[in-house]
Amino acid sequence: MKRRIVLSLIATLIYGYAHTQTFVKSGSKKDYVVTISTKLGNIDLILYDETPLHKENFLKLVNEKFYDSTTFHRIIKGFMIQGGDPNSKDKDPGNDGMGGPGYTVPAEFNPKFTHNQGALAAARMGDGVNPQKASNGSQFYIVENKQGTHFLDNNYTVFGQVLKGIEVVENIAQQAKDARDRPTESIVMTVTMKKLKKKKIAKMYGYKY
Repeated sequence: MKRRIVLSLIATLIYGYAHTQTFVKSGSKKDYVVTISTKLGNIDLILYDETPLHKENFLKLVNEKFYDSTTFHRIIKGFMIQGGDPNSKDKDPGNDGMGGPGYTVPAEFNPKFTHNQGALAAARMGDGVNPQKASNGSQFYIVENKQGTHFLDNNYTVFGQVLKGIEVVENIAQQAKDARDRPTESIVMTVTMKKLKKKKIAKMYGYKY
């Protein structure tokens, strides 16, 4: 029975990645800028090639419009804003934060990428049920704290950063919320991506590859 469960989990991971190896190409002169659009403004993001599983998966979900109509369901001023849960599309606020696409993504810790302000990282289940620290397949958070949240380094995978719109992240974090840190007014997102030359991205955003 135990072996069957393990094989089932492996099959789920394979299913999750079966169609993701199309966006990240080694040596490519182009890259993707991801834009999260909300009623409070837009957030532009870049995803790291050094975390290929997370990058491929996130771009796949954006391409499939998985994130459209989901919300930032958890906001904590001085900490972070969290979103990407498909459960946040329904009318039951009680299940927000408990959903995903049905698979996890293996951890990809890299000492180069830490929880600075604007870091994009993957949410996950706790160590007690997830000792491998595998990431939730869709839920993510963006660090809002100006000093960063470095106690999370090497525990949650950082796979991208804000290029533009950190003031939007800060504004979202300051919105009114309930006792569960859920915004009292839903902050719905639409997520798109645009493929651009790396030279153009560097010039537009001052980003260094």
